[in-house]
Amino acid sequence: MADTVVFGSLLYSHIIPPVLAFIGVILLCSGIMDRKTNYAIAGIILFFAAGILPFLILPFVLG
Repeated sequence: MADTVVFGSLLYSHIIPPVLAFIGVILLCSGIMDRKTNYAIAGIILFFAAGILPFLILPFVLG
């Protein structure tokens, strides 16, 4: 049980947010450089989601 909680908290606090933020920055940069507003908006949303989701998910994982 404790291993699952540790892995879950590690996954949702240190692994998924940087991946989402990296993809968001890539989408944001390519959207701005290629003048594609859909990519830029998706990048902004992913970047902010990477910052906010751990605070929404971790309370449920940690109990």
